[in-house]
Amino acid sequence: MKYEPIIGLEIHAELLTITKMFCGCSADHSSLLEPNTLICPVCTGLPGAMPVLNKKAVEQSILVGLALNCTINEVNIFARKNYFYPDLPKGYQISQYDHPVASDGWLDILDENEGTRQRVRIRRAHLEEDTAKLMHKGNFALIDFNRAGVPLLEIVSEPDMHSVQAILSYANKIRAILRYLGVNSGDMEKGVLRFEANISVRPLGSQELNTRTEIKNLNSFRSLTQASSYEINRQIDLYNNGLDVNLETLGWDEVKGETYSQRGKEEAHDYRYFPEPDIPPILVDRSWVQTISSQLPELPDAKNKRFMEEYGLSLQEVRSLTYEKEFADFFEKVVTLSSSPTKMIYNWLTGEFTRQINERNIDIQKIPVTPENFAQLLDLFSSRVINDFTAKEILVEIFISNKNVRDIISEKGLLQISDENYLTDLINRILSENPDPVKQYLAGKESLFQWFMGQVSRETKGKSDPQVVRQLLQKILKNNN
Repeated sequence: MKYEPIIGLEIHAELLTITKMFCGCSADHSSLLEPNTLICPVCTGLPGAMPVLNKKAVEQSILVGLALNCTINEVNIFARKNYFYPDLPKGYQISQYDHPVASDGWLDILDENEGTRQRVRIRRAHLEEDTAKLMHKGNFALIDFNRAGVPLLEIVSEPDMHSVQAILSYANKIRAILRYLGVNSGDMEKGVLRFEANISVRPLGSQELNTRTEIKNLNSFRSLTQASSYEINRQIDLYNNGLDVNLETLGWDEVKGETYSQRGKEEAHDYRYFPEPDIPPILVDRSWVQTISSQLPELPDAKNKRFMEEYGLSLQEVRSLTYEKEFADFFEKVVTLSSSPTKMIYNWLTGEFTRQINERNIDIQKIPVTPENFAQLLDLFSSRVINDFTAKEILVEIFISNKNVRDIISEKGLLQISDENYLTDLINRILSENPDPVKQYLAGKESLFQWFMGQVSRETKGKSDPQVVRQLLQKILKNNN
C-alpha cells in the first residue's frame, strides 16, 4: 500500500532585538560570553519580578506577519504556558494562545522536483520567550540562563506539506524572508532558528488524519530532512506490520540516525493556559500596522521576478542569487559598476566567487571582496587585459588581501600576453620541439590541439591570451599540413 505523508512545521525564530522579551538584559547570548552573565530577576524567574513588554519584538512580529500574508490581530493577549522543565525557571513560559500577533497567512513554495508551486497555509505566528540552554555533561546538566527570555517568534503552518522536499523548501523560504526583514540572522549553528515537525502518514487517496508525532528541536536543515524522512518511513513500517503509531513527542539522535520517544504528546489543555496577569492586552491599531507595513523591503519572490525581467536570467538562476539578501545586493552593485555582460557576472558570482566563499567558510554577510574590486576584475577579464587563469588567480588574492586588482596585476606582472609575433615564435618553437605530437595531430588526432594550447599556457605561466593563441595555433598547424 502507498502512503502519503502529512506534515506541518513549527519554526522558532529568535528575533534580533537589543534586549530580551520582558526585561532589559541584552538579547545577544553569543556562546563566546560567560554563562549566566546576561541575567536579572525577571529572566531567571525570581519571585516578585515583573515583566515589561519589548515593543520592538511586537513590531518585528507584525512585520513578519505582513510578509507571510497574515491577518494582524487587533488584540494580542499573552498567556502563561505551564509546565516544568529545568530550563524554565518560572515554571511557566509567557507565550500567546487564543490571541496571537498574526494568523491565517500563506506562503507559496516551489516543488524542486516537479517545478510546480504549492501554497502552504500558515495557522499563526505568536510571540513567546525563549528558554535557558541546557548542556548535558556525563551524569549531570549545566544551565545557562543567558538565552532565557530572548524574544522568540513561533510560526506554525497547517499540515499542508506532503514530502521532505516540500518542508525543506518551506523552511528555506521562511529563513530567507526573516533575513530579508532583518529580524533573524538565520545562523543555524547558533540555534537562532529551530524546527519542530509534526508528521503523520495515511493511505494515498484517504482524507483521514492519522495519529501524528512531533519531532522536537531540529536545529539544521540536515537534521530536519533526515529526521522527517526517517519518521515517515518508521510510521509506514508500523502500519504495514499491523501496528499503531503512538501520539508522542520525539527527539532526533544524529549519531544513530533515528528518532526516539521523549514523552507522550501534550495537548493545549495539558499546559493549562491562562491570561498573563502582569501584561495587559496589546491593542494593535491600523495606523501602527500601516507604519510597520511601510518598512517592508523587497522580498525574495518580488526580487526574483524583477531580476528575471531586468537581467534576463531564468528562475533557477535568480533563485541562486536571491536566497541570501547580501548576495543579491552584491550582484546588483556589481552589475551597476561593471560594463561586463550580466550573464558573465552571474556565472562568475555563482561559480568561482561562490567556490572561494565555500572553501574559506566565509559568512555571506562578511564577504571580504568589495563590489568595486570585483567589477574591476571582471571588466579587465572581459576586455582581455587578463585571461581566465589570471583572473582566477587575482580573485584568490583579493579574497585574501582585498588589494586593488590593478595593484595585484602590477606587483605580480600578470598582464595578458597578446603580442602575435612573440606568440608565433613561441608556438613554432613548441611545435619544433614536439615533432611526434605534431605528426599525430596532422594524422587526425585532434584532441592534441588542447595539449598544444596547454604547452603555450605553461610556457607563459598562464598569461597568454587563449583566443589569440588558438587562432595562431590553428593557422600554423594548417600551414604545416
